[in-house]
Amino acid sequence: MTGVAEISSSGPRPLPGTGRTAVVTGASSGIGAATAARLAAEGFDVVVGARRLDRLTALAERIGARALPLDLTDPASVEAFAAALDRVDVLVNNAGGAFDAAPVAEADLDSWARTYEVNVLGTVRLTKALLPKLVASGAGDLLFMGSTAGLVSYEGGASYTAAKHAVHTLAETLRLELYDQPVRVVEIAPGMVKTEEFTLNRVGDRERAESVYRGVRRPLVAEDVADCVAWALTRPHHVNVDLLVVRPRAQAAQHKVHRESD
Repeated sequence: MTGVAEISSSGPRPLPGTGRTAVVTGASSGIGAATAARLAAEGFDVVVGARRLDRLTALAERIGARALPLDLTDPASVEAFAAALDRVDVLVNNAGGAFDAAPVAEADLDSWARTYEVNVLGTVRLTKALLPKLVASGAGDLLFMGSTAGLVSYEGGASYTAAKHAVHTLAETLRLELYDQPVRVVEIAPGMVKTEEFTLNRVGDRERAESVYRGVRRPLVAEDVADCVAWALTRPHHVNVDLLVVRPRAQAAQHKVHRESD
């Protein structure tokens, strides 16, 4: 039939994620919240985890997900979170953050420790706890939210770039270690993404945070990254997207950003 969409006699096709349980960490805001919403729209049974349970619960009610408290820096919290899940097909390791912009000569080691604990050790902690369930699913997906900071270093970013380089290496290592298991390992590495909290948490001042994006016509937003996550997770399961780097068109590289004059 030319020009007419063919409709199956069995009815509309199910959404790509139907019947699959997806866990999204750091889902109380930003990329995590956008990813949870997108995966719910794709038909996944979404479980969201974060420390701020009030925001998490509001999101879960809005998108039809299940909210569970999760503090990746607390082994007992991770253990309780994992025990509450009967099935896990997808783990989106999104929780993380940057907490300073100081040069190495002025490094605050407490900030370094916090950055590493959240981005790296917490990610390893939850991955280790849920990996048996991902393998048992028979078609698991283990996705890491990396960053171009995990591929390229820059001044004033050492605590964060060091942590995200570790996340990048973690994804690469698991890709090798799980090559004979029914689990895909995917890394999404965004460049400049404008969200409500990331840069503000890093610099501690709203004016400084806004200046990062000033003149950039269209930085990425959380939904752009969520779109990449959904695309990678809904490919046929023999297709493994090892690494997907995504930047706004205005950002050709870490230090090369087109800014329009006011």
